[in-house]
Amino acid sequence: MRTFIYSFLITLILGSYGCSIPRNVINPVQDTPSKYRGIAQADTTSIGNILVKDFFATKTIQQLIDSAIARNIDLQIAIKNIDAANLLLKRARMGNLPQLNLQVTANSNRPSDNSLNGLSTSQFLKTTHVEDYNANLALSWEADIWGKISKQKEASYATYLQSEEAKKAVQTRIVATVATSFYRLLLLDEQLNIAKRNLALSDSTLKMVSKQFEVGQVTSLAVQQTEAQLLRASQLIPQITQEISIQENALSELTGRFPTAIERSETLAQLEIPAQLAVGIPSIMLGIRPDVKSVELGLKIANAKVGVANASLYPSLTISASAGLNSFKASNWFNVPASLFGIVGGGITQPIFNRRELKTQFELAKVEREKSVLLFRQVVIQAVVEVSNEQSKLENLKKEFSIARNRVRTLKSAVQNADLLFKSGMANYLEVITAQSNLLQGELDLASLKTAQLNASVELYRALGGGWQ
Repeated sequence: MRTFIYSFLITLILGSYGCSIPRNVINPVQDTPSKYRGIAQADTTSIGNILVKDFFATKTIQQLIDSAIARNIDLQIAIKNIDAANLLLKRARMGNLPQLNLQVTANSNRPSDNSLNGLSTSQFLKTTHVEDYNANLALSWEADIWGKISKQKEASYATYLQSEEAKKAVQTRIVATVATSFYRLLLLDEQLNIAKRNLALSDSTLKMVSKQFEVGQVTSLAVQQTEAQLLRASQLIPQITQEISIQENALSELTGRFPTAIERSETLAQLEIPAQLAVGIPSIMLGIRPDVKSVELGLKIANAKVGVANASLYPSLTISASAGLNSFKASNWFNVPASLFGIVGGGITQPIFNRRELKTQFELAKVEREKSVLLFRQVVIQAVVEVSNEQSKLENLKKEFSIARNRVRTLKSAVQNADLLFKSGMANYLEVITAQSNLLQGELDLASLKTAQLNASVELYRALGGGWQ
């Protein structure tokens, strides 16, 4: 026993020089800029910290988001993944505890009469068969000398946290998709109203041109072209109506329901575009965004696996014990203390030659950790780029919207003037049709630009980590 202990201590001392597990891993978060591109002065305030119910003031959107969070299938699957990761974590936390098994066996062996066992059994036991009845508790425990079990626990805990971040990432995507889908629905409603107004305007123009044709002031070509303008406006209505139905079905799917009509009391014109959205600083965003935190946890998992693979290269100490009842006769099986037995042992296992399998696994684990560092850095850069893109998009969309709004005002005045000039004979029908066509396109562009601003604000909120709170 003393020789065994000395051998173990020597192995422990020799192995300790090569089993140190690197703990400090390069953190890409430390390399992030102090502010986003285009921001004159950084501010720690960020809309990513705002609650969903506070960011979306529209009651209908709030109801749709609540329904999606409660019933969306993707989100429910993410929650089940959390449950599975929690079960694995509970199992990993039991890694330091010994394993205890109960075993009960009953055997009957009938050796050959002409065999040595058969002759011995017949001569000494006066029987032709041997019985063996055994009931025992077997205990086995591995000492966590190199931190293999603790690293396994660390990896399981990080996996559990990663599943929670994955669920948050799904929720942020769902929240953003529900909001942008609702804004798309309001855009289609506005486009339908624009098409109907333009249809009424074209119908009025056609009536005027038809009267002038009757008195010989214009040719039949004027009537045909004006009628074509009317039909073009009419064609938009069924197209937009179809898109509204498809968009409602998409929103129904997001909220975990079968296709149904979406109730909405707001119009696109009633929604206000946020005047200023605070973006904060990149380090705040990285601490909020679930996808970034998930990749960071993936790096921790990869680092823990390096520790597990490294520990596998060194000796493992296993202590085992077994105790119970054993008898050659069933009648004496539970005869205590005569049938009692006990065994205690310990062993060290040191891998020597395994075709370089363990060494290769260790090297592969280090490569995977390096890949995790690169992936982490890539995701961090992408996150900062997303925020910068959405911020730039918002600023330029505001300028474009202001120009488009002034253009629509000018086009409305142009349509009125063209109508008056046409009635007085100072403008032809082509000028009227052109003015009406330009107004139609201008109003459609203006509605699209407003929706684009609303969508950009939602995407900026998501890019900054908002949507899961």
